Amino acid sequence: MITLSDVHKSFGTTPVLQGVDLTIESGTSMVIIGGSGTGKSVLLKSVLGLVRPDSGTITLDGKDVTRGDRDAFLARFGMLFQGGALFDSLPVWQNVAFRLQRGKAKRPAAEAREIAIEKLRRVGLTPEQADKYPAELSGGMQKRVGLARAIAAEPEIIFFDEPTTGLDPIMSGVINDLIREIVTEMGATAMTITHDMTSVRAIADTVAMLHDGVIQWTGPVGELETSGDPYLDQFIHGRATGPIEAVR
Repeated sequence: MITLSDVHKSFGTTPVLQGVDLTIESGTSMVIIGGSGTGKSVLLKSVLGLVRPDSGTITLDGKDVTRGDRDAFLARFGMLFQGGALFDSLPVWQNVAFRLQRGKAKRPAAEAREIAIEKLRRVGLTPEQADKYPAELSGGMQKRVGLARAIAAEPEIIFFDEPTTGLDPIMSGVINDLIREIVTEMGATAMTITHDMTSVRAIADTVAMLHDGVIQWTGPVGELETSGDPYLDQFIHGRATGPIEAVR
């Protein structure tokens, strides 16, 4: 569904992506791992067309992501942001229904609210919580609201940016399980950025490691431990010594 071919991107004199080649098959869950500052977020933004590569191509269903109807293109995506990115001034249901109440496919308020409550139920929240404000919810609940918003418009493709950041291990497990269940139920294509190896093993069908601006390794999640790649091996086991130099 998504193909990146020899994608390069620099900011000033700093190269970030230096020839990324990656394919994400339709209906699969791809998790991208790599150290901080390796360009994972830039890669995601490039797929969305928010950052334009200096060279190379990115296609969705064979069509260049930088061309065509932007609204129609973005309508195919859902996004769970790292920090939740909820609107503090809106009640929970309006956060979830944000996309449903805008654009050409705008729904009446009553219908949008009904859909929002249905999606909140799907992530384990009650209708009573729909009228609360984000500040009245715990971090785990806020993450669930963000997940409900990501799936509210039934997108074909869902991006997850560090979905378990700031959560305790138990709540992280809950969110991982929800993501896996929902992506499978919807038949969606998923792309996740994370440092959390527990999330990788729970969410991924395939894994790609971004290092030094290129895909260092990619393969099925079941081959992580037997890859034989020294960079991947150091990263997944959190070793301080190895080919990846720690910034001191």
